[in-house]
Amino acid sequence: MEHRTDSRNRSPFLKVLFLAIALFVASPVHAEEMDLKWLIDEALRNNREMMAAQSRVGAFTHKVPQAGSLPDPMFTFGYQNDRLSSYTYGQSPDSKWMFELSQTFPFAGKRGLKEDMARADAESQKASYEALQRRVISKVIENYYELFFVYRSLDIIEERKSLFASMEESALARYSSGMASQQDAIMAQAEKYMLLEKEEMLRQKIQTLEGMLNLAVGRDTSLPLGRPSMGREARLEETLGELVKKAYDRSPEIRAKEKVIAGAEARVNMSRKEYFPDVTLNAGTEQRRGDYTDMYKLTASINLPVFFSSRQEPAVREAQAQLLEARHDLEAIKLMISSSIRENYAMAASAQRLMELYRSALIPKSNQDYEAALAAYSTGKVDALTVVTRLKALIDFEILYWTQFSERQKAIARIGAYTGDLAE
Repeated sequence: MEHRTDSRNRSPFLKVLFLAIALFVASPVHAEEMDLKWLIDEALRNNREMMAAQSRVGAFTHKVPQAGSLPDPMFTFGYQNDRLSSYTYGQSPDSKWMFELSQTFPFAGKRGLKEDMARADAESQKASYEALQRRVISKVIENYYELFFVYRSLDIIEERKSLFASMEESALARYSSGMASQQDAIMAQAEKYMLLEKEEMLRQKIQTLEGMLNLAVGRDTSLPLGRPSMGREARLEETLGELVKKAYDRSPEIRAKEKVIAGAEARVNMSRKEYFPDVTLNAGTEQRRGDYTDMYKLTASINLPVFFSSRQEPAVREAQAQLLEARHDLEAIKLMISSSIRENYAMAASAQRLMELYRSALIPKSNQDYEAALAAYSTGKVDALTVVTRLKALIDFEILYWTQFSERQKAIARIGAYTGDLAE
């Protein structure tokens, strides 16, 4: 009778054990390694946002020669007849065919300013494209190391799974001998199952991060990726002030805003040039057959900017306001870059200090505490809760170490997006 009762009690445990084994077998922890350089190269070739930006740069570049070109010449032709009742060409001095060609010449300097405006816009787009390149690379690196952290967390769970098994065995042995309550065994099993739950949540996060990486490199989001390797540890070799200065010198975001300012200055000068008229030259001939000689003409016409108070003056003030806006935007982007670098520098430095703390003190100490607690539990000196708490602390510190490693790599990548130092 007791034997049947034991079988019924153990049946749910065996089912969960078989489920755990199936999950571990399906674990992606040992997936093939993925190369970060390959990911970055793929993103630079196939990222759809970058491809669109590259086409936009081409479109703006083609605007430059258009802006500096003369307006199209105009060709005018017509016929003038002496009366409506008959065709009098060659019979009347007033009957003639007329042909005229005209060309408008903008006031001196206007074409050059228009070309300067278009060139500044094109160069601003090129700088924006470079900034997008850096952001894409930085995002690939961030997602790569976030994925690396998830795989490393799964490794830790896999490595520490045996410790929970030892704890469970010890609890069951003490319960069987009457030295501990059933609650100790239940607690050990519950913690193990919670670990399995965490493991499954990490697997789900792998799918999400792989989708984000595939999107960045222009692949189908359902395609699998390998396991990220640890790669080279990024280091901050420069001071905060040096990084901010380097970003000011190299940041494409700043360069893009500077080109916007150059274009706005050209627009101010162009709007002032609109006070001056353009000249249109007209040359034509009038053909009159018979006894009548052909006639020729050459004329010039200019536009009169007499409505300057409602057109040219507001245009100048509009251009000046746009120039002021562009200068404020430049200062704002500088402050934003400086703030972002400071934030990420502090994050990377803090992560480095925490990694050293976990590696040299907390993890070894927690491991010793757990082993001592487990030994003491076997002799009945401490309760199961103490052992479980020490084991959970050990696992948490090991995961926190790799959390800080990932955060440091990501923070340095974000700084590199501004300074151009995007190490793989």
